[in-house]
Amino acid sequence: MMEEKLKVDISKSMFAAKISKKVFIILFFILILAITYIPILVIALTSFSTHTSGYQMPGVTFKWYGMLVQNKNLFKAIIFTLEITILSTIISTIFGTFTAIGINALSKKWKKRFIMLNNVPILNADIVTAAFLLIIFQVLSIILQVNLISQYGKLTTLIAHVLFSTPYVVLSVLPKLSKDNDLYDAALDLGCSPVEALDKVILPNIKTGIFSGALLAFTMSIDDFIITYFVSGSNQNFSTWLYGNLKQQRNGQWNQACAYNTILMVVTFVGIFVYQILKNRKKEVRQ
Repeated sequence: MMEEKLKVDISKSMFAAKISKKVFIILFFILILAITYIPILVIALTSFSTHTSGYQMPGVTFKWYGMLVQNKNLFKAIIFTLEITILSTIISTIFGTFTAIGINALSKKWKKRFIMLNNVPILNADIVTAAFLLIIFQVLSIILQVNLISQYGKLTTLIAHVLFSTPYVVLSVLPKLSKDNDLYDAALDLGCSPVEALDKVILPNIKTGIFSGALLAFTMSIDDFIITYFVSGSNQNFSTWLYGNLKQQRNGQWNQACAYNTILMVVTFVGIFVYQILKNRKKEVRQ
């Protein structure tokens, strides 16, 4: 009898431990979701609030979305942000992909060294990178006798964004290349030229890594503040515009900023949703 009671008690305690563990996991998951999505919800609600401080919800309005175009400084900052982001994403994706292919072709010794060099800009604090780029542009300005940052702020910003985005693309593409090191040689053995092997074999096989790297580069560029603040001159992207107008509650500046962020979030969520649908359809077709 004692043994049966002990078995029952042990089974009950194990069952209770499993239940408490599941409850803890669920509560922890809910907490993470709340921390992640409540700020997004607050931003979305603020974009529809009639109160210019953005911290109250006396009524609902869509006028802040129209003000994005009417507010010339904000609209100019948004256009500048999108121009730099799109261009830097395209350039850094191309540079990062071919850099990764080059690194992958090296011997193990040199491959490790170049990967380490590639990781340095990622591990560096943004303020260090920004100060370094500022010094470089100032030295070039002295040599060329032209103030690069004030006269060519868009170009210096683009160069800076490409420089700090490219290492992320390299890190995304390299793992895909390391899985298929023999594909290039196999393509050459089957009669492909080096260019054909690259175009028909290597690039299609690493397209998921290229896409992931492009998304990372886009994300890093679109919300950058510190580096852009140092090298953009009189130009402003959305982050630097927001910093300059953060304390100005008049004219619904904060609401307009939230409206822009809401549009950006909706576009991002829709893009991810569509990508997942297309990905699942491709899997179904293959099966």
